[in-house]
This record gives sequence, C-alpha cells and structure tokens, in this order.
Amino acid sequence: MSGSRQKIERGFETFAHLVYRWRWVVLLLMLSVAAGLALQMPGLTTATSNESFLHSDDPILLAYNDFRDQFGRDELIIIAIQPPDVFDLKFLNKLKALHEEIEAKVPHINEITSLVNARNTRGDGDQLIVEDLLEKWPQNKDELMVLKNRVMSNPLYINRLISEDGGFTTIVIQTNSFSDEGSDLDVTAGFDDAEKPSKDSQKGGPVFLTEKENAAAVMSVNKIVNRYQADDFRLYLAGSPVVTTLTKISMKKDMMLFIILAVITIGLCLFLMFRRFTGVALPLLIVMLTLISTLGLMALTGVPVTTVTMVLPSFILAVGVGDSVHVLALFYRYLGKTGKKKDSIIHAMGHSGLAIVMTSLTTAAGLASFSTAEVASVADLGIFAGVGVMLALIYTIILIPALLAIIPIKAKSRPKDHRSLLDRLLDRVTDFSTGHPKAIVVASAALIIFSLVAATRLNFSHDVLKWQPEKSPVRIATQKINDELKGSVTLEVILDTGRENGLYDPVILKKLDRLAREIEGIKQGDLFVGMASSVADILKEIHQALNENRPEFYSIPDNPKLIPQEFLLFENSGSDDLEDVIDSRFQLARFTIKVPWLDALKYAPFMKDIDVRFRAAFGQDADITITGLMTLFGRALTAAIHSMGKSYLIAAVVITIMMILLIGSLRVGLISMLPNLAPIIVTMGIMGLFGFPLDMFTMLIGSIAIGMVVDDTVHFMHNFRRYYHETGDVTEAVRQTLHTAGRAMLVTSVVLSIGFFVLMFASMNNVFYFGMLTGITIFLAMLADFLLAPALMAIVMKPHGRDDKEV
Repeated sequence: MSGSRQKIERGFETFAHLVYRWRWVVLLLMLSVAAGLALQMPGLTTATSNESFLHSDDPILLAYNDFRDQFGRDELIIIAIQPPDVFDLKFLNKLKALHEEIEAKVPHINEITSLVNARNTRGDGDQLIVEDLLEKWPQNKDELMVLKNRVMSNPLYINRLISEDGGFTTIVIQTNSFSDEGSDLDVTAGFDDAEKPSKDSQKGGPVFLTEKENAAAVMSVNKIVNRYQADDFRLYLAGSPVVTTLTKISMKKDMMLFIILAVITIGLCLFLMFRRFTGVALPLLIVMLTLISTLGLMALTGVPVTTVTMVLPSFILAVGVGDSVHVLALFYRYLGKTGKKKDSIIHAMGHSGLAIVMTSLTTAAGLASFSTAEVASVADLGIFAGVGVMLALIYTIILIPALLAIIPIKAKSRPKDHRSLLDRLLDRVTDFSTGHPKAIVVASAALIIFSLVAATRLNFSHDVLKWQPEKSPVRIATQKINDELKGSVTLEVILDTGRENGLYDPVILKKLDRLAREIEGIKQGDLFVGMASSVADILKEIHQALNENRPEFYSIPDNPKLIPQEFLLFENSGSDDLEDVIDSRFQLARFTIKVPWLDALKYAPFMKDIDVRFRAAFGQDADITITGLMTLFGRALTAAIHSMGKSYLIAAVVITIMMILLIGSLRVGLISMLPNLAPIIVTMGIMGLFGFPLDMFTMLIGSIAIGMVVDDTVHFMHNFRRYYHETGDVTEAVRQTLHTAGRAMLVTSVVLSIGFFVLMFASMNNVFYFGMLTGITIFLAMLADFLLAPALMAIVMKPHGRDDKEV
C-alpha cells in the first residue's frame, strides 16, 4: 500500500487514542453542540405552496408576485355544487345559506362569488344599474324561469358560475393577497408554516398570505362543506389552496410515521447483526443526534421543510447509520480476538477511518450536486442532506470511540472452527463471483443495454395533484370540475399598454376581445380552454346595458369617446370589479384563461402558443407578460429537468475522480464505477418499462443513489486492495473482504433499502414511488458490489504473485 495511505490510517489511530484519553471532555463537548442545535428546532417551518418550489429571486416567481400585488391571488378555492335542479327555490335558499355562512365564518377571504351575488349589469332608461344577480329573490316558477334564461344567456357566467348544461353551479372563493399577521408567524411545537419572503417583505413591506392562513381558510371551508353535504346537494371542494393544504397535512403525518418506522427497522437490523445493546443503541444515538442537528440547522438558517425535503429524516436515519456500523463491526471483531477494548477502538478507527471519510465525502458529493438546482426545495435537500451526512461522520468518528471507551463492553469470542450461515453464504458468493467472472460481466452488460433501451420510454412529469391518492376527495373534485366546468387552473396574461389610459383605445380592446374568442376554441389533446376573459367583457356588458339591454350591442364601442364615459358610469355604480382586471391608470390589463388541471408538461406548448398569439396581435404596441399558477407549474418542471441533467453529470464526475484518488489507479477506479452506475441505469429501465414518470422526486434517485451506493464499493475496494496486497490472490482477497467489510456492507445496504422502503407507507404517491425505486436501486447496488465488483477484479487484476502497483 502507498505510504500516504499508511500515514492517514496511523493518523486515525492517533486520533482514536486522543479521544479515548479525553473521552468525558469529548462527550460533553459534542452533546453540548447537539443540544444547542436542538434548541433551534421549535423554529422549524414547513412550506408546501407552489411558490416554494422556486427560489425567491426566480424571474417567473417575481413576475407572479408582481401580478398578485396588483390583481390579487389567482389561486381560488372552488366549491362545485350538483343539485337535482339549480333553478329551484329550495336549492337557491340552501345555496344562499351556504354562501352567507362561508362569508361570515371563513377567515382571510377577499371575495366570494356565486349565483347569489354574481354581477348583474343592466340598463334602466338612461341609468346603468350594477347589482347582485339575486338582489330580488324569485318567488315563483315564472320568475325562476326568467332567472334561468338570464343566467344561461350571460357568457360571463358560463363555466365560471354555472356549467354549460346548467347541472352544476359554483361558489368561488378568493383569499386575501396579503397576510393579516405580516411576518409575525405563530410558531408552534414541531413545524410552523413558512412563506418565501418577497423583496418587499424583507424590507418590511407587506407579506403575502401565509400558508398557515391559507390552511385556516381551507379547513374552515371544508368544515362547512362537510356539514352541508347531502345526496341532493353534492359538494366538490377543489382548487390549488385545497391541494396545498392537504399536501401539508399528509406531509406532517407521513414524516412522523417515517421516523418511527425507520428507527424500528434500523434497530432490528442492528440487533440481528450485533446482538448487543451497544450495537443497537450507539448507531441509533448517532443518527438521532445527526437528525436533530440537521433540522436545527435548517431552523437556524430559516430553511423550511418542503414536500421534497420531507424525506430528509428517513434519509438521514438510514444513511447516517452506515459509518458507525463499519466502525463497530471491526471493533467487535477485534475485541473478540484480543479482549482489549482500547486496542480494539484504535484498530477499528485505523482500519475504517479513511474508508468512512471517503464514503461520506462521496455521498455528500452526490447530494451537493443538487445545491445549485433551480428548484429551491431540491437545492435545500442537496445542501442539508449533505450536511447531515457530514454531521453523521463527525459524530461517528468522535462520539463512537468516546462512548466505547466509557461504556463497559465484554468481549465475545467465537470458536475458531465456528462458521455461521452468513460465513457460508459469503464463501459461496466469493466462489461464484470469482469463479464465473465473464458470465457475470456479460449478463450484467446485457441487463444494462436492455435497461438503456427501456429508459428511452421515460417521460418527464410534474403534477402536484397526482401526488394525492387516486381516491382522494380533492382529486375527484378537481376532475369533476375539469369535466363539468371546463377547468380549475388559470393562465394570466398581463398587457401593458405603456401609457396612462391606454385601455381607452378601442383597437386594443377589440384585439383583447378577438383573442378571447380565438383562444376559447383551442383544444390540444387533453388541454382545452374553458373560458377566456378580460376587461373587454365588462365593457361589452356595460355597452349592452346602456343600449336598452339589446344583445346586438354586446360589443366594444367604435367611438373611443364612449369608452371612458362607460367605464366611469360603471365605477360610479358602486362596483369595484374593474380593480380585478385593470390598474387604476388604465394602463395594465389582465387576461385570464381557464384550463383543466393537467400535468405541467402539457402546459408548455400551450403557454408558448398564447405568447405567440399575443405578440402577433399587439406587436410593439404593448408589453406582454405570461404569469399565473400555470407558469409556476411549468417553471418547476423545466427547472427540475435542467437541475437533474446538471446534478447527474456533477455527481458522476466528482465521485469518479474521488474513486480514482482513493484506489490510486485510473483504470481500476474507472472500472469500479460500473457497479455504481449499473443499478441506477437498471432502475431507470424499470421506470421506463412500467411507465413511472420522471417527476420532482424520481429525478432525485440517480444523484442520491450514486452518492450512497458508492459507499459499499469504496469499502469493498479499500479492503480488497489491502488483502490483495497481502495475499496476491484475487479469490482470497475477495473472501477476506466479504468476511470483514462485507458483513457491514450487507447490513448497511439492508438498512438503507429499508430506510427508503418505509417511504412506501406514505399517503402521497410521489413519496411512495420515490421510496420504492430508491430502495430497489440500493438493493441492486448491493448485488453489484457482491457479484459484479469481484467479477471485474477477477478479470482485470494480474495473476497471483505479480506486483500490485495498479491496485
């Protein structure tokens, strides 16, 4: 072995000696650090809003914040109602009661709209009257029929307040744009709610409605809806705020479940391996301190737990245990031979120290590849998962020797001729892998090629709604609203005329009107436009009312002098609805397009088409900004795709370089990457074969997995190099490697895979698939390290007795 390697190993031995000598000081110091970080945990927050996917300085998010600042929230709570007959007095009375109860009891509401108070604009002589639709309550069937004709003939009601066939009606709730509490959040034990602060809020300006306030509104509405639910009054509650709130509830419930299951399964695996109290308690103590410290650092730096970082506890519990398992395995083995605790601690640290440092660095490198991700929650995962890995390393190499020195531990020696079932299994694996190396390599190559072909069928995806179970009420409600009311998601287009009173120009208004009619005819597969509206629709409504309510006057006036007069009459009528679609200077106009809730991948060509249409219509006469909830979905997907490609490349390059440096050979270092890359390729093939999408979560598998699965390869190659140098025989070197490091490799692989398999108990589909596929990847990596790695060494290494400089 190289002299530098021996120096490093002697350095770890010296370090272990110092820790052993100052064990009580070390213990108190480390526990003090952990306690200090633990005290920060009450300030930990959660964030599940659509904005939380993006960095606060992302241009798309900044444009969306500007839109919300000017026009209010476009994320609406929608209640779709299916009665036997909408235009029935009994139903209308119940609708009114529901409307009024929501208005009175639900907090943080800016506006609530239904047939009860829908804007009804009409002319009476030379007067313009703007009143609630049911200002005068119908008393008999004739009046109900008049009401029905009025509603069904008003294009502004169709697919907004009533379905095209009149079978469904809605209550549309718009929450406040800004928080009632400002930035002073009520922090409760565990997790609070966080909103990414805008630049204004950072300067002391207003804060957008917090997730806590959003959840309060949604839960209040849900409580009322459940009370009114009946066979003749079917209610469907949907909308982005509802999805966000349910995601938060599921996330909090799942996180606690994951921690409990991970601790139980890890503890069981440790007991089966070591059959000692210390073998279970010490690794669990390390991972719990690591988890508490990592979450404390997140709270300290103001980083919230998101739908992506919610897997962090399970990840840290599973990954953090590996270092201590390798140290303890060597410690117990040497203690059984010598009975000397101090020598056993020094021996374990000297033999495993370099390997666990390298495995921690490779895992952290894989995770660090996410740190520059354009998706904020993915970047947070990369940073704090990497921090967690390094904290686990620090706690392991400092606390484990100190605790072993303090706790009384008896040596357990085995008879020399004792051979356990595991020993016999490892011998058979050795004989098979080194006895049939070419067959294993050929079979592996065939599987990799097949997986690469299958992986070509992979599709990208980002659909937050599909994270919910298929039978989830919000999924059912959203689909019902998509089908009956033609959509629940909006795309917003902001038209800036560049001058005050620019919206008095009939040319601009007619272009808006013409675009609305064109866009309403768009159908691109599953995507269709249910409604397109702007200030032009209000003006047409006013113009018709001022011309004896005659239908032929439902148009934009040709005379530009009439437009400001008609707008003034509308404002003087007491209605403030113009504020929802234009600014006070009549310079900016809002154009709203409603479409079904679909996978964000399907929105990209649609948004491009809308942008092209508007720029073609207005040219240089106006500035066009595409924004709204749909743009957040689209940006999250494109950012995830870019981040995935970059992180995969960074992780593969950095880890390959580290493997070459560790092994000390370019050729063997490159070859050793095959057992690390093969499991990821096979998993991608499985995803393509069975139709699993590459979404915000499954995109993480590659970079996370390569950082983890390389750990076992590092331990294998580190020990193989040592034993090959001593014996000069590949088979014997593999045998000794598997009988020493192989035991810990087996346990850590099982623990890691189980740590991710517990995510399959999640209530959200995205976490379920992420846990399942990552667990499969780790299991495949274990097979690769026990079969493919020895086979490759058997093929590439020199014959017995030759110099081993290339190892």
